[in-house]
Amino acid sequence: MNAWLQHLPVVPVIVPLTAGALMLFLPEARRLRAGLGILAVLMQLVTAVLLAYFTSDAASSIWPQGIGVYSIGKWPAPFGIVLVVDRLSALMLVLTATLALASLVYSLARWDRAGVNFHPLFQLLLMGLNGAFLTGDLFNLFVFVEVMLAASYGLLLHGSGATRVKAGLHYLVVNLVSSLMFLIGVALVYGVAGTLNMADLGPRVAALLPEDRGLFDIGATILGLAFLIKAAAWPLNFWLPSAYTAAAAPVAGVFALLTKVGVYAIIRVGSLLNESGVHGPFGSEWLFVAGIATIVFGIIGMLASQQLARLIAFAVIVSSGTLLAAVGLDADVMTAPALLYLVSSVLATGAFFMVTGMTERMRTHYFESSDQAPLPQVSYSAFGMEDSHDPLDVEDEVGIAIPAAMAFLGLAFVSCALLVAGLPPLSGFIAKFALLSAAVDIAPLNGVHSWVFMAAMLCTGLAALVALTRIGMRLFWSVVGRNTPRLRVIEAAPVAVLVLLCVGLTIAAEPVMAFLQAAADGLISPQTYIDAVLATDPETVADAGGA
Repeated sequence: MNAWLQHLPVVPVIVPLTAGALMLFLPEARRLRAGLGILAVLMQLVTAVLLAYFTSDAASSIWPQGIGVYSIGKWPAPFGIVLVVDRLSALMLVLTATLALASLVYSLARWDRAGVNFHPLFQLLLMGLNGAFLTGDLFNLFVFVEVMLAASYGLLLHGSGATRVKAGLHYLVVNLVSSLMFLIGVALVYGVAGTLNMADLGPRVAALLPEDRGLFDIGATILGLAFLIKAAAWPLNFWLPSAYTAAAAPVAGVFALLTKVGVYAIIRVGSLLNESGVHGPFGSEWLFVAGIATIVFGIIGMLASQQLARLIAFAVIVSSGTLLAAVGLDADVMTAPALLYLVSSVLATGAFFMVTGMTERMRTHYFESSDQAPLPQVSYSAFGMEDSHDPLDVEDEVGIAIPAAMAFLGLAFVSCALLVAGLPPLSGFIAKFALLSAAVDIAPLNGVHSWVFMAAMLCTGLAALVALTRIGMRLFWSVVGRNTPRLRVIEAAPVAVLVLLCVGLTIAAEPVMAFLQAAADGLISPQTYIDAVLATDPETVADAGGA
């Protein structure tokens, strides 16, 4: 394997970190910052696609087991820090880079000028996301999640406004509490097991004395609760609807992925601990109950929502609940459909938040709304910003206006609505149908749990259809207080691309499901992952395809 390929797993962390640091030295060069940001995200996307290819069967000569391990400083696990690339982490990297590229391009129309340091914060957010999906130990998972959250605090407040400040404070306090719980859980786990390496944790737990096992279970439960808060599980998700509704459209678009970090952590850690008999939030009846309760909360929220952005925020909660319930059923056949649902729901809700940013301009008094109020002139002077005009001035938008704006918005709205509701012919239907089919298969074993899950899935589709139809009629059929917005190619194209990707998932469902099934097999039988990470000689790992 070429020497440069050995270092490929660390690129998704190094590139956004370097780009974000360079941007801080370019406070006045907004266009240069934007260009650097686009280049950095493109590099991350190319790297993620390469890593996904290396984990596939087609590249078995590069990584024989489909797993790449990068040892920082060539210190072997479990003593050193390792980054691990398998099919699941590669999938999350591709999803992150794809959604980030769409959100960043969308923001260049005008949103990135509504505040300071949007581009550096965006890159740091990506660094945290990529690191969380790559890291092989719990402490660095905590570190990368904190980097992600620190950047998200600034991005949520991007654009100022009383509503954003209020929602941002709630978001900040809740996530600080969950981070404290995360740290306490990590400390208890390390104190009992003597390791934080996730691959090494399972064997260590299996060898624990009975008197130590109780304390470990407490630490694992606290850690699981922290993951559930970040996954927006009920009743720990009251902060999400207001925060996502108040965020700027491209920020909310990329935020659609943040709750899936908690879901990923539960799936990853739960998979590695499953054989050691660890119970609690990592894969049990409690997780199923939490998932169903989250779905019910999300359904009620969607039906009660009067704003499109708030409705989509509750759709994000529903998607998290669906994934948690699917994992809680503890059936191998549910894993691959759940991963397809994860990908489709993230792309759909991300695109829908961007559609919301465009449909909001249809309101006559949009620019008088406190939620979208620009920074006061004194703020621009205080931060040394060069823009002295209204950053949300439609006449100063970047790009070329597209004709038939209402037709495009209507088509985008309908496409996203079909995806969120899980109706044919798009990938949302394929994912939900796969989940329902798997639930039917395991019904003889799981009994009432499978039927409750199927009923919840059908209710989510019906609730989304009713709520979105009501809001769609108000947006597009009402002739009172409505403007025809001017849309720019630079903000319409990202939405179109995300929808087309969902169409592609439908057309290429068979190869996509084959890759996802391989990723699911790695989670079901994690011994290959454990063996790859715990290879004692980093040079041996490098020869096999890692570093």
